[in-house]
Amino acid sequence: MRRSQVTTVSLLAALALAACTNAKDVLEPSAITPPAASAQTLPATQSNTATTTVPAPSTTAPAVSSPAPASPGQSTAALARTRLQVAPIVGASVESAAPLTAELQTRARQRGITLAGSTDQTATHVLKGYFSAISEGSDTTVIYVWDIYDPSGNRLHRINGQQKAPSVKGGDGWTAVAPATMQGIADQTIDQFAAWLGGQAG
Repeated sequence: MRRSQVTTVSLLAALALAACTNAKDVLEPSAITPPAASAQTLPATQSNTATTTVPAPSTTAPAVSSPAPASPGQSTAALARTRLQVAPIVGASVESAAPLTAELQTRARQRGITLAGSTDQTATHVLKGYFSAISEGSDTTVIYVWDIYDPSGNRLHRINGQQKAPSVKGGDGWTAVAPATMQGIADQTIDQFAAWLGGQAG
């Protein structure tokens, strides 16, 4: 157990470092880019942590304290007003990022959230992700951190967690990550983002 906690802390620290130095790992999902003012540092404040096993649950509420729950009408209105821009993903391979970004788009539509492209100046929120994968035995764990920014580059919220699943046969690291694992992370991310927005609407 102690070794697992140390490994997770080390990997999250590595993700923060990658956000500053590992430009070659930046992926460009659907030609979406972050605002120029986006901060590069990752202060450890206001976080959600979730550990799940594929398949991911369809909804996961944030663990942090939030305002009184909004009414369904308020939540729906908040989602309808949202235009979410997905920044380049750091750390994941192109092959692993493809099912992630596709499912982010699908889940966002299902939740009534509009995705904004890189040339769209009307984005209300920017989602920036940092990923790492580690294989141990027959399983591979994907560790992820999502930061949510406003268009001016101010960080508003953080979603983080890890998802463990059986490794793809013969794979190691990202080659061992099945598309379903990344799709589960995408679903959970959008659901947590929507839950957070609903709390803000109250």
